[in-house]
Amino acid sequence: MNVKIAPLLIIFAAVLWGTTGTAQTFAPEAAHPVAIGAARLAVGGLFLLVLVFFTGGLNIKGWPVKATVLAAVSMALFQPLFFSAVTITGVAIGTVVAIGSAPIISGFLEWVFLKRRPSNIWWGSTFLSISGCLMLFLNKESVVVDPVGILMALGAGLSFAVYAIVSRDLVGKHPSLSVVAVVFTLSAVCLAPFLFIFDMTWLSDVRGWSISLYLGIMTTGIAYILFAKGLTYVSSSTAVTLALAEPLTAALFGFFLLGEVLNLTAWIGMLLLMVGIALLVFAPKRSVGEGQQELTL
Repeated sequence: MNVKIAPLLIIFAAVLWGTTGTAQTFAPEAAHPVAIGAARLAVGGLFLLVLVFFTGGLNIKGWPVKATVLAAVSMALFQPLFFSAVTITGVAIGTVVAIGSAPIISGFLEWVFLKRRPSNIWWGSTFLSISGCLMLFLNKESVVVDPVGILMALGAGLSFAVYAIVSRDLVGKHPSLSVVAVVFTLSAVCLAPFLFIFDMTWLSDVRGWSISLYLGIMTTGIAYILFAKGLTYVSSSTAVTLALAEPLTAALFGFFLLGEVLNLTAWIGMLLLMVGIALLVFAPKRSVGEGQQELTL
């Protein structure tokens, strides 16, 4: 795969993630957000296993167990932490803290554990993107800061950052499709208890199972395959910053499909997001630190 298209694959994955919120608005009212997240991972994990089976099977020889479990647990934790955060402290604060903290945490973890200092271009891009995120979300509703919700949002950001770092190490040693299939199958197993805790009768509704299929196949299976392939050539900190195309997509879908109103501040925020992402896409590859480096676990 050409290294030049790797950032575009990650952006495309983020665009698919950005449709999640809009898709969930079409789910039955009885569907709890955490239950939707559990069903999403269950469908996604099954889809990825089937895909691996039809493309040649899975070779588990020499598979790093600790790294795989860490990636799976990180992704499993992200779902309930994020949904709980937006429930407790509001969509605006929960989303900004979770999505905005992930690039900073990822850059810090790379710096500490991989001894890879983030570049000036990465810092500039991340600053612009997070600023755009703040302007995009914080004007939508009254701001309610709940300490528990903030901690959960930070936990979600940490979970996604750890997933990105560990996954980048895994895709450097194994096929990206196999990595995503194994990780998300284990993540689905971790969240399986939620399928029995929450009311899942909404899945019998046409809207229920169709939304679950879309979220599982497109926003989980396909999206994370693209993300994993992009990670082969892009550092985890850069990838997490590029993933900020998710809130940009969500805002545009909300405007065009759900009739949401965006004021001038929100439009300026989207512009800053696009500029920040463009800096990473068009920057010289050496300047954003995209060399592969092994993570020892």
